[in-house]
Amino acid sequence: MAKAIRMYQTGSPEVLVWEDHDPGQPGKGEALIRHEAVGLNFIDIYNRTGLYPLPSLPAIPGLEGAGIVEAIGEGVTEVNVGDRVAYAGLPPGAYAEVRVIPSHRLVKLPETISTRQAAGMMLRGMTARYLLYGCYRVKKGDTILIHAAAGGVGLIVCQWAKARGATVIGTVGSKDKAALAGAHGCDHPILYREEDFPARVMEITGGEGVHVVYDSVGQTTFMKSLDCLRPMGMMVSFGQASGPVPPFDLSVLSAKGSLFLTRPSLMKYTEKRQDLLDHARDLFKVVTSGAVKIEIHQTYPLSEAARAHRDVEARKTTGSTVLIPG
Repeated sequence: MAKAIRMYQTGSPEVLVWEDHDPGQPGKGEALIRHEAVGLNFIDIYNRTGLYPLPSLPAIPGLEGAGIVEAIGEGVTEVNVGDRVAYAGLPPGAYAEVRVIPSHRLVKLPETISTRQAAGMMLRGMTARYLLYGCYRVKKGDTILIHAAAGGVGLIVCQWAKARGATVIGTVGSKDKAALAGAHGCDHPILYREEDFPARVMEITGGEGVHVVYDSVGQTTFMKSLDCLRPMGMMVSFGQASGPVPPFDLSVLSAKGSLFLTRPSLMKYTEKRQDLLDHARDLFKVVTSGAVKIEIHQTYPLSEAARAHRDVEARKTTGSTVLIPG
């Protein structure tokens, strides 16, 4: 009998239970995947706590994985048995040794990408892709600010934006994380606990501000992030690690320079099959070329997902974290 992490209620990491799991056989338009690696993302914590509720409980959490196709259902054309595949996004269910998933959500992996590497980059990497291409198309000469620059998305954004010719400013919580971000394309790491980051951003940009801010932190950084933008700059709020952004007066955007604001999601940007393939293609290209390096900084047994969640919440991790079945 295969195993999976299941949660019967929302709450602390202890609600994640390791137990027997029978995924069943794939139906029409579905594939059965044996995971070789599962990605851990902050959205998993939001799902676990109930901040972003799962469709129903009990449920197997997790939105990212990679492995081998073991069976396919009727009408499946996207993949074949034996294919190495990866995915990121809905439906949840990745925290399992084996799972059934709609085949149209799967992407075949090139030989240059390992399944473990894929599980550590699909969600974060495709997030970086829609941030840099969709929300604001970063180009040579732009200056960007990325919060949590040493995090999973942050390290990819730093490298990818640098490869596109941008100047990268990033906030980090320690000198070690500043060094890590700096080694991955961040031109100006800012220690946000020691420096006033809006003032430092203005100093770096000669008072002009940045073209775009990418903010996954939320409550504690949102308003100050607006102060980092140049007139008609773009504020991208794509997470809320410190808590949700409270309601605010939209006229603030006008007062601070006719600013733009968006609250995107990977699920919407990759909802259509072709958009999913485009995101994956561009991600595979920059990783294979070496422009973006994906480093798995932490691995945990899938059975110890609760411990992994605690470490992520305690800011003990950097870069990508992967859960290993078996």
